[in-house]
Amino acid sequence: MARTIVELLARREALGPFERFHMAGHWDATGMQMATAIQRVVARSTGRTPRISGTPWWLLRIAAPFVTTLRELQEMRYLWEQPVRMVNSRLVQLLGHEPHTPLDQAVEASLVGMGCLQPAQHALGAQVVNR
Repeated sequence: MARTIVELLARREALGPFERFHMAGHWDATGMQMATAIQRVVARSTGRTPRISGTPWWLLRIAAPFVTTLRELQEMRYLWEQPVRMVNSRLVQLLGHEPHTPLDQAVEASLVGMGCLQPAQHALGAQVVNR
Protein backbone atom coordinates (compact mmCIF):
# COMPACT_ATOMS: atom_id res chain seq x y z
CA MET A 1 0.00 0.00 0.00
CA ALA A 2 2.85 2.38 0.84
CA ARG A 3 4.42 1.96 -2.61
CA THR A 4 1.05 2.77 -4.22
CA ILE A 5 0.66 5.93 -2.13
CA VAL A 6 4.18 7.05 -2.99
CA GLU A 7 3.45 6.58 -6.69
CA LEU A 8 0.16 8.47 -6.40
CA LEU A 9 1.86 11.30 -4.51
CA ALA A 10 4.43 11.57 -7.29
CA ARG A 11 1.48 12.36 -9.60
CA ARG A 12 -0.49 14.56 -7.19
CA GLU A 13 -0.29 17.63 -9.42
CA ALA A 14 -2.26 15.79 -12.11
CA LEU A 15 -4.92 14.55 -9.66
CA GLY A 16 -8.07 16.34 -8.64
CA PRO A 17 -8.94 16.96 -4.99
CA PHE A 18 -10.32 13.93 -3.11
CA GLU A 19 -9.78 11.47 -5.96
CA ARG A 20 -10.38 7.85 -5.01
CA PHE A 21 -8.39 4.83 -6.14
CA HIS A 22 -9.18 1.27 -5.08
CA MET A 23 -6.57 -1.43 -4.72
CA ALA A 24 -7.47 -5.00 -5.67
CA GLY A 25 -4.83 -6.41 -3.34
CA HIS A 26 -4.72 -10.16 -2.85
CA TRP A 27 -8.06 -11.78 -3.74
CA ASP A 28 -8.89 -14.71 -1.47
CA ALA A 29 -12.19 -16.16 -2.66
CA THR A 30 -12.43 -18.86 0.01
CA GLY A 31 -10.52 -17.31 2.91
CA MET A 32 -8.13 -20.24 2.88
CA GLN A 33 -5.34 -18.45 1.00
CA MET A 34 -4.84 -16.07 3.93
CA ALA A 35 -5.20 -18.83 6.53
CA THR A 36 -2.64 -21.06 4.83
CA ALA A 37 -0.26 -18.11 4.35
CA ILE A 38 -0.40 -17.44 8.09
CA GLN A 39 0.10 -21.15 8.73
CA ARG A 40 3.19 -21.25 6.44
CA VAL A 41 4.75 -18.13 7.92
CA VAL A 42 4.22 -19.28 11.52
CA ALA A 43 5.55 -22.76 10.72
CA ARG A 44 8.63 -21.31 9.03
CA SER A 45 9.28 -18.96 11.95
CA THR A 46 8.51 -21.25 14.89
CA GLY A 47 8.80 -24.79 13.50
CA ARG A 48 5.22 -25.46 14.65
CA THR A 49 2.29 -25.60 12.21
CA PRO A 50 -0.87 -24.00 13.63
CA ARG A 51 -4.20 -25.73 13.08
CA ILE A 52 -6.80 -24.03 10.86
CA SER A 53 -10.41 -24.18 11.99
CA GLY A 54 -13.63 -22.26 11.44
CA THR A 55 -14.82 -19.32 13.51
CA PRO A 56 -17.05 -20.47 16.39
CA TRP A 57 -19.85 -17.99 15.70
CA TRP A 58 -22.09 -19.63 18.31
CA LEU A 59 -19.51 -18.90 21.01
CA LEU A 60 -19.13 -15.30 19.88
CA ARG A 61 -22.91 -14.88 20.08
CA ILE A 62 -22.91 -16.13 23.69
CA ALA A 63 -20.05 -13.82 24.75
CA ALA A 64 -21.15 -10.78 22.68
CA PRO A 65 -23.35 -9.19 25.40
CA PHE A 66 -20.30 -9.04 27.69
CA VAL A 67 -17.53 -8.18 25.20
CA THR A 68 -17.99 -5.12 23.00
CA THR A 69 -15.51 -6.32 20.38
CA LEU A 70 -17.37 -9.60 19.93
CA ARG A 71 -20.68 -7.75 19.66
CA GLU A 72 -19.22 -5.57 16.91
CA LEU A 73 -17.73 -8.63 15.23
CA GLN A 74 -21.19 -10.22 15.15
CA GLU A 75 -22.46 -7.13 13.32
CA MET A 76 -19.68 -7.52 10.76
CA ARG A 77 -20.29 -11.25 10.19
CA TYR A 78 -21.76 -10.54 6.75
CA LEU A 79 -18.23 -9.69 5.58
CA TRP A 80 -17.32 -13.37 6.12
CA GLU A 81 -20.36 -14.47 4.13
CA GLN A 82 -20.48 -11.88 1.31
CA PRO A 83 -17.40 -11.35 -0.85
CA VAL A 84 -16.30 -7.73 -1.27
CA ARG A 85 -13.91 -7.08 -4.12
CA MET A 86 -12.43 -3.71 -4.96
CA VAL A 87 -11.90 -2.83 -8.64
CA ASN A 88 -8.51 -1.26 -9.30
CA SER A 89 -9.01 -0.25 -12.94
CA ARG A 90 -8.55 3.51 -12.29
CA LEU A 91 -5.38 2.85 -10.32
CA VAL A 92 -3.94 0.58 -13.02
CA GLN A 93 -4.92 3.09 -15.71
CA LEU A 94 -3.01 5.83 -13.89
CA LEU A 95 0.04 3.89 -12.67
CA GLY A 96 0.17 1.16 -15.31
CA HIS A 97 0.20 -1.48 -12.56
CA GLU A 98 -0.76 -2.10 -8.94
CA PRO A 99 2.25 -2.62 -6.69
CA HIS A 100 2.02 -5.89 -4.73
CA THR A 101 3.98 -7.38 -1.89
CA PRO A 102 4.02 -11.19 -2.02
CA LEU A 103 1.41 -12.56 0.40
CA ASP A 104 3.78 -14.50 2.68
CA GLN A 105 6.07 -11.49 2.96
CA ALA A 106 3.15 -9.19 3.87
CA VAL A 107 1.78 -11.69 6.40
CA GLU A 108 5.19 -12.12 8.03
CA ALA A 109 5.73 -8.36 8.30
CA SER A 110 2.24 -7.93 9.77
CA LEU A 111 2.67 -10.69 12.36
CA VAL A 112 6.08 -9.33 13.37
CA GLY A 113 4.71 -5.77 13.52
CA MET A 114 1.85 -6.90 15.80
CA GLY A 115 4.31 -8.69 18.08
CA CYS A 116 2.90 -12.15 17.23
CA LEU A 117 6.22 -13.37 15.81
CA GLN A 118 9.85 -12.52 16.38
CA PRO A 119 11.66 -11.07 13.36
CA ALA A 120 13.21 -13.98 11.44
CA GLN A 121 16.91 -14.08 10.65
CA HIS A 122 15.92 -15.32 7.20
CA ALA A 123 13.20 -12.67 6.77
CA LEU A 124 11.64 -12.47 3.35
CA GLY A 125 12.64 -8.81 3.16
CA ALA A 126 10.64 -5.66 2.47
CA GLN A 127 11.06 -5.32 -1.26
CA VAL A 128 7.85 -4.60 -3.15
CA VAL A 129 7.35 -6.68 -6.26
CA ASN A 130 5.49 -5.11 -9.19
CA ARG A 131 3.33 -7.47 -11.21
